[in-house]
Amino acid sequence: MESNSAAYGASLAGAGFDPIKFIKQPQTIIRFLSWVFAIVVFASITAEGYVNSNVEAQVKCVFNRNEGACHYGVGIGVISFLACFAFLLADALLPLMSNAQERKYVVIADLGFSAAWTFLWFVCFCLLADQWSKTQDTSGIPTDAVHAIIAFSFFSIASWGALTYFALIRFRQGIADVTQNYVDPPADPTSPYPTTYTPPTYPSFQNTGPDIFQQPPIAPNPDPSGQSSYQPPVY
Repeated sequence: MESNSAAYGASLAGAGFDPIKFIKQPQTIIRFLSWVFAIVVFASITAEGYVNSNVEAQVKCVFNRNEGACHYGVGIGVISFLACFAFLLADALLPLMSNAQERKYVVIADLGFSAAWTFLWFVCFCLLADQWSKTQDTSGIPTDAVHAIIAFSFFSIASWGALTYFALIRFRQGIADVTQNYVDPPADPTSPYPTTYTPPTYPSFQNTGPDIFQQPPIAPNPDPSGQSSYQPPVY
């Protein structure tokens, strides 16, 4: 299979790593922003998402004292942070992969994970915003940190949605490049065997006319005894 175009973001024959081109890619910029948003969310919750009241020594989550909301935000943020780093590395190694099938798996993983995390960040934003609206006692709570957590959760929805969009475009372009740009290999003129086989034609044995396969008239066989050169045997 030969193709002069790219497959899933890089040449089919493999190409070198261009750092300038890699940094300018929209996926790289948005993935870096998603990485920063994830740090803000889980670091803010870890550092300022738990406070204790005047009557209790045990710290509680600032989002309506719901421990599940804080745990969910930290978990989504940490996994998002690690995934951004992993997919940045995959994007950098993608041009070095000469096998289009391997690139397809990387792009599918990127597409599936980005779509899933877009939905999970949406759930995180709705959960944190709902729990904060139900919080009664806000004394001693760093409201600026809470607002930053909710805001960057919303920003993460947009960034991961954009990553899903770019991954979908790259997947569709890869399928089109691999399937539509296929050309048959040229015939080898030095090969002793023909590139195509044409079966030989044989004459038809079907009687298509009155004069075909007519037997000649039967000539009478002369009696051997009537010939002058014939000598009867002597007993």
